[in-house]
Parts: sequence; C-alpha cells; structure tokens
Amino acid sequence: MSIEARLTELGLVLPPAPTLPPGTVLPFRFVRVVGRRAAISGHGPVLPDGRLWSLPGRVGDPITVEQATEAARLTGLAILASLHRELGSLDRVTAWVRAFGMVTSAPGFQAMPAVINGFSDLILAVFGPERGQHARSAVGVAALPFGIPVEIEAEVEID
Repeated sequence: MSIEARLTELGLVLPPAPTLPPGTVLPFRFVRVVGRRAAISGHGPVLPDGRLWSLPGRVGDPITVEQATEAARLTGLAILASLHRELGSLDRVTAWVRAFGMVTSAPGFQAMPAVINGFSDLILAVFGPERGQHARSAVGVAALPFGIPVEIEAEVEID
C-alpha cells in the first residue's frame, strides 16, 4: 500500500505550507536532500488551513500534555507535507533515521517524551514498524519560535 493510500485510510490530510508571520525570513530549506538522506528542518504544528498552531504558555502550565501531544502529531503531519512537496511522493522514504523533539516546558515539567510520542506514534502508524522506527530525543526548552509548544526536526533515508 502506498503511503498516500495509508494516509487516506487513516483519515489524515497533509496541511499546506505554513503561513508565517509577516516579515519572517527563513534562509534555509524545509527539507534538504543530500544523496540518499533528507534532513528535515525544525517544524512546528500546522493547522489544516496553514496557520501555525500555538497556545499561550508552556507545556505543564497551562498547556496540557494532551494538547501538546496533539501539537506533536500536527507537527508530524507538517513534516510529511514538506517531505511530500520536496520528494513528490512519500513512498520514496525508505526509513526514518532520527527525530529530535523540543517542547516548550514549564519549570519542573519532565514529560517531554510523552509529548513527542504524538509525532512518533503518527510516523509508526503511517510507515509501519519497519520503515517508521527511528532514533529519538525529546528535550524541554524555555521558548520556541512563534509561540509554538513543539518543534521537531528529523532525518530520513530515501531512494
């Protein structure tokens, strides 16, 4: 089954490229292909209309783990959309290599891995355990760009 068919089967829709605040300049590519690897720049959660998803505050105060986990899932969909735009087909992804998740965390919050599971669970559901399994880190940070609660970067192997 193709990845696009799997997305449809799961009822998932990839968002458009994110709408960034006026004046934002990003002097890099969202996806950089080098040989058989694609490095994916840090992405945040994107809503179906292209707006960045953000809530005021930090995860743990007042943003809940459940809200942040959904943000990580939306970030995964944004990453898949960027990969699709760059590669033309997600079927070119032969393996997820690594992911690095950052969570805007309130003092004392330590459930960053649970938050980033929203991303990992999505990737495993879409690509399966063979292609979707990846190495991963999840860390807490004081702030992220544009007030987003989660940012994730990754690397995949492609054909």
